[in-house]
Amino acid sequence: MVKVLFVCLGNICRSPLAEAIFNQKVSDNGLSGHFQSDSCGTSDYHIGELPDERTILCASNNGVDINHRGRQINRVDIREFDYLIAMDESNKTNIERLIVSSNLSHDQVYLIREFQPNPSQLEVPDPYYGGMESFENVFSILDDSINHFLEFLKVEHKIYV
Repeated sequence: MVKVLFVCLGNICRSPLAEAIFNQKVSDNGLSGHFQSDSCGTSDYHIGELPDERTILCASNNGVDINHRGRQINRVDIREFDYLIAMDESNKTNIERLIVSSNLSHDQVYLIREFQPNPSQLEVPDPYYGGMESFENVFSILDDSINHFLEFLKVEHKIYV
């Protein structure tokens, strides 16, 4: 089973949305036995909280269910997840610092948009201070990025369904 962890700052907007989109695509493509995902934040701002209500609404409007409570990344995550997928450079840097400070190693740390062909930028913008259009934009970015990421994973792990 390939384990994927999506990471943003507070774990109430981007990363739970990425997790939900990924899970939906995995299920829709008959890949549930091959992949497992979760999400977390690099900060402790929203531990135990539900995703932002706009995240939930955006997901629902796009036919995606979210079932998540906010949590912070930890050393166990570094050991247990095959892929650590950050939403922006700041969070990727925080993941890499945690890896080093924990005396661990991990060679599968990426920005989600690295899997998009020719992205306009590599970061997924944080929609927290924006309106619903910001959340819809993030959904669109994540939806496309995750399509490409899932194709990468299928090839990388020789999963043919």
